[in-house]
Amino acid sequence: MNKLRAFIAPFNKILFLVCMHLTLLPFISPAIALFIGLAYTLIFTNPIPQMAKKTSKYLLQVAVVFLGFGMNLHTSLASGKEGMLFTIISVILVMIVGYFMGKLIKVDSKTSYLISSGTAICGGSAIAAVAPVIKANDNQISVALGTVFILNAIALFIFPPIGHWLGMTQEQFGEWAAIAIHDTSSVVGAGEAYDRAYFPDSEGIAVQIATLIKCTRALWIIPLAIITTLIFREKNSKINIPWFILFFVLAMVANTYLPLPQALTSGLVWFAKKGLCMTLFLIGSGLSIDTLRSVGIKPLIQGIVLWVVIAILSLCVIMWI
Repeated sequence: MNKLRAFIAPFNKILFLVCMHLTLLPFISPAIALFIGLAYTLIFTNPIPQMAKKTSKYLLQVAVVFLGFGMNLHTSLASGKEGMLFTIISVILVMIVGYFMGKLIKVDSKTSYLISSGTAICGGSAIAAVAPVIKANDNQISVALGTVFILNAIALFIFPPIGHWLGMTQEQFGEWAAIAIHDTSSVVGAGEAYDRAYFPDSEGIAVQIATLIKCTRALWIIPLAIITTLIFREKNSKINIPWFILFFVLAMVANTYLPLPQALTSGLVWFAKKGLCMTLFLIGSGLSIDTLRSVGIKPLIQGIVLWVVIAILSLCVIMWI
């Protein structure tokens, strides 16, 4: 492996960029893009980790906003109404279960709080928003992000086939993915994968519902950060508000009420879907051996337990209640 990396080293950056742009090909799904990123960094290593991290952050935000141009506000709100209501319940439940789970298996309190926040709301975004409020150190943040990221990667691969096996409709799967998967990137990717694999002739209902409910869920970052400030009694802490969600809503409003050309909206939605694939490649390339080693067994156990709890509970509510 070391010899291979040494041989590739002079061309590593070029090869990385080539693989990144291969995700724009029509047959590359979000899951495949993530796998390519994972495989690349484990075999050759990511030559531009900091740039990839920053690019994936902003590219994801642009992709989510552009997805709004393919959604009708009235239809989306009507379809996602029940999921939004359950989001409130799930956020509170996960935070409570996470607190007691962390105490039970003796996970560091700040790491436990970050993992619970990431599971309850929107993965890395929630962790990034809450971390400065509780004054978490780099190790606590990296462990929480590593835990959430590993579970996100797994979810993107296993959720679509599970949903198909259970006979879930696109609406049901979109709600389930939005509530039970952490990061926005994996939620949108799972919805896109479900539509593409099992409803290829549809208008992408699963990804629309998943995106809408996930963005609604992400808004909970704001009250969570405020409550966190009160709990940890830190003053003048910065709260990172996910402004891109506002632009996502504005894009839906524009698509619903303005006479936008079909060619324009279709082009923006296409860019959003391919941008998501590129985002997932970049995210996958950020999972290194060091990240895996830094997680540790106890935080991973807490993350898995919380994930299983919310996945099973939300599945039962969506399918049978």
